[in-house]
Amino acid sequence: MKQNISFREAFRFWLKLGFISFGGPAGQIAIMQKELVEKRGWIEQDDFLHALNFCMLLPGPEAQQLATYLGWRLHGIRGGIVAGAFFVIPSIFFLLFLSYIYAAYGNVPQVGAVLDGFKAVVVAIVVEAVLKIAKKAFKNYWHVVIAALAFISIYFFHVPFPLIVLGAAILGILLLKSKNTKSTAQTKDQKPTTKNRFIKLVAVFGGLWILPLLAVGAIFGFDNIASKTYLFFTQAAFVTFGGAYAVLAYVNQAVVSAGWITAAQAVDGLALAETTPGPLIMVLQFIGFMTGWNNAGAFNQTSFAVVCGLLTTYVTFLPSFLFIFIGAPYIERLRHNQKIAAALSGVTASVVGVILNLALMFGATVIFPDLGINYFGLILAVLSFAALYFLKADVLLIVVIGGLCGLAKYFLVG
Repeated sequence: MKQNISFREAFRFWLKLGFISFGGPAGQIAIMQKELVEKRGWIEQDDFLHALNFCMLLPGPEAQQLATYLGWRLHGIRGGIVAGAFFVIPSIFFLLFLSYIYAAYGNVPQVGAVLDGFKAVVVAIVVEAVLKIAKKAFKNYWHVVIAALAFISIYFFHVPFPLIVLGAAILGILLLKSKNTKSTAQTKDQKPTTKNRFIKLVAVFGGLWILPLLAVGAIFGFDNIASKTYLFFTQAAFVTFGGAYAVLAYVNQAVVSAGWITAAQAVDGLALAETTPGPLIMVLQFIGFMTGWNNAGAFNQTSFAVVCGLLTTYVTFLPSFLFIFIGAPYIERLRHNQKIAAALSGVTASVVGVILNLALMFGATVIFPDLGINYFGLILAVLSFAALYFLKADVLLIVVIGGLCGLAKYFLVG
């Protein structure tokens, strides 16, 4: 790892990352790989993959947790807070704006056209990321087999992601070949985790969770939809493995059946979240916003919706910081354990298969809507992939161009 990286320099990068992190978790992980490992040399390749392996095991947004983990490795807890927070903050404002436009004015044709362009580019970003991550994750033939089994399991048999992770970890251990040399080295820049540190972190995060709940209860009432939103999305943050799509499947079933939002609104929210920077799990902010909008009662509709959206985002990401700050030091000390390394490498290989499944699902939705062919989306996705993969074009530039192409199509063709 490159030495003497100033906190100010890292701060500027994490701020930038929040504005360019398009493409969902696969695209965002690819961006961090390119910027931190290949371009800047701040993180070693093995360290990056090790961090990725760990974050894939956690519930919640793996890309945001990866940023938090890498920030922690560079500058401790303050680095992790800055990295994780700025990964999310820009998308909060983007999605609040889009959510209000959606709720107040419906489907504005010009906005929809821009989003159509974004969607095609995102397909290309995810496909490119799958190829890059596979190249790094596949260290032997068995990793390819694990990825294929993961893809078959989730695509054809709809096996829950946590079971795929568990199976991949077990396979990784079983396939571990004995080695003569074992390393007992530990990282030099991290202090061992202590019981007192664990208790302090749990106490701090417990306070950060309960104080807003008390405030919301005092202002709106504990039986109000705002308090229910706070509690429900807290629960979701702890039980949802498998990324944004798995989270949305779980949340959608609960909130639609409860009458908080409609199924159509949940689908539209995913489209908006997929076309803004930041983690795809930000779709939950849209769901929280629309829950407040639909159930404001005597409160101002816009203000109440914003409050519900922000509360949803807060409890969605708060546990992620807790998981990283508590778990990362332990993982760093165990990183040279061969069984753990084999298990995590198996998990990484399986994630390639899972992301491939998501890429196919998203690509089918964009390029083959309603059993037809979206030729505009297909051509734009292919051109975007060529620009990203072969020409190494900047992700943000391609996204902007994609949005402009969608808008141009609207004015020229309709």
